[in-house]
Amino acid sequence: MSGILNLLLAIRTGISASYLIASGGGGGGHANSGTGIAVDAGGGGAGGLLTGTTVLISGTTYTVTVGAGGAGATTQNAAGSPGNFSQIIGGVVNIASAGGGGGGSAKAPTPGTQPTSGGSGGGGFGVSGTASTGAAGTSGQGNSGGDGNTTGLGGGGGGGAGAAGSTAPVTAGVGAAGGAGSSSSITGSAVTYAGGGGGGGFNTAGAAGTGGGGAGGANAVGSNGSANTGGGAGGGSKNTTVGTNNGGTGGSGVVILSIVSAYYTGTTTGSPTVTTSGGNTILKFTASGSYTA
Repeated sequence: MSGILNLLLAIRTGISASYLIASGGGGGGHANSGTGIAVDAGGGGAGGLLTGTTVLISGTTYTVTVGAGGAGATTQNAAGSPGNFSQIIGGVVNIASAGGGGGGSAKAPTPGTQPTSGGSGGGGFGVSGTASTGAAGTSGQGNSGGDGNTTGLGGGGGGGAGAAGSTAPVTAGVGAAGGAGSSSSITGSAVTYAGGGGGGGFNTAGAAGTGGGGAGGANAVGSNGSANTGGGAGGGSKNTTVGTNNGGTGGSGVVILSIVSAYYTGTTTGSPTVTTSGGNTILKFTASGSYTA
């Protein structure tokens, strides 16, 4: 009962604030080729993205956690690492999004490792004769990763906040694009966050999802997701010669609060970037910190 009373009190006496929370993007998958066999890994999924409004209570400290991106896979025995969660917590407020899922890792001549789910899911790997489906995203935060292709061998794109990752085409060695992110104007200007990573393609890399995703590798390592966007990383790719190419690292997350300037206290830790837009003060946390209302 006390929790309900506290919530009612917050709604009655608190200050409305808008928020955007993006978690760290997932790492890209790893490509390990045997002689005469090409393999392409999946892109990492974007970190989960949440937007909305909440109520801040005067005198309460709200702790902000900004999640790091997941590391790219460096062996065929593991998918890309998942991204780390981002969160706002304090008083009755506890809002967190899930880290992005890791891209599937490809190994020839034997099958590779499946991608993992997350805020958005990682893309599947491309290995001859073996189906690898994209992993699931979290409802309300992101979308699923795309499938790898067993004929063209391209890696699937990681899911984004705005769209699922693409499935790799039958065309030989073409990676799939990462899913598009989602645009927000919480800072006063439209910015796109949480794009998925592109799948590896030994001829043509999968394109990065808009919103900070990393492109896949073209017979190369995958590209990293962009910092403080929650973008997923690109998957690695290896042509027919023996060798390996790692996945990229997911982009770190970000937490943004928009508060009516008349109620802004100026009490923060962690050195957020402070700007104004119209009648609001905007706190952009690119590293963990806090705000006291």
